[in-house]
Amino acid sequence: MSRVVFGVRPIEELCRARPRDVVIVYVADGYRSKEIETAVAVAKDRGITVEFRPRALVADLAASPHHQGMAAIAGEFQYVRVDEMLAAAATADEPALLLILDCITDPQNFGALVRSAEVLGAHGVIVPDKHAAPVTGSVVKASAGASERMRIARVHNLLGTIDWLREQGVAVCGGAADEGAVPLAKADLRGPVAIIVGAEGRGLRTAVARRCSSLVQIPQRGHVASLNASVAGAIMLYEAVRQRTP
Repeated sequence: MSRVVFGVRPIEELCRARPRDVVIVYVADGYRSKEIETAVAVAKDRGITVEFRPRALVADLAASPHHQGMAAIAGEFQYVRVDEMLAAAATADEPALLLILDCITDPQNFGALVRSAEVLGAHGVIVPDKHAAPVTGSVVKASAGASERMRIARVHNLLGTIDWLREQGVAVCGGAADEGAVPLAKADLRGPVAIIVGAEGRGLRTAVARRCSSLVQIPQRGHVASLNASVAGAIMLYEAVRQRTP
């Protein structure tokens, strides 16, 4: 099953990271910039066909006003297994750092979280196959193409996956606003850890929270009820990286 990726940076990253998955790249007539020229050069260098088409065709294909003059047809996103993430951490001789998304349905939040995970060096992102956004063109765009470089697993049984991770020695740390949650800076995130971010407003599901090794909260001094899910996830990932940095 094919998918459409749109936006200059996402398509450039797609062509760099998964050139064999790209069927064709379309550039809208009249769109010119150094960024587009770079993306086109990357595609052609990897043997990918690039064609110029009317703006309306590219816009219809992208189904988004944020196509930036480029759209690409690619193969179905290649999800990985969770054990591959742990293997990647072991190969890098690093304690595993994973991000689990509990019912994140908004593509913008999903993409932003994947981008933060990639930038901060996480070994993978885990999402359930139900009640969660799949990796669509909108997710790729929101991630600025980071989704094409990040290991993403889509699991049927999220609760079972959490249990399995704990059996493998991975601490599971859930973000929560509970009074009993530990302040983020006091949590020990130096060892193998999977950070869980819940949906905005609802937070972690009860069954998910019960399976966590610990619950942490990000101290807030303002009056707004909570942080955006993607921001909260980025802060938690950064704290883990900060603790691991000599």
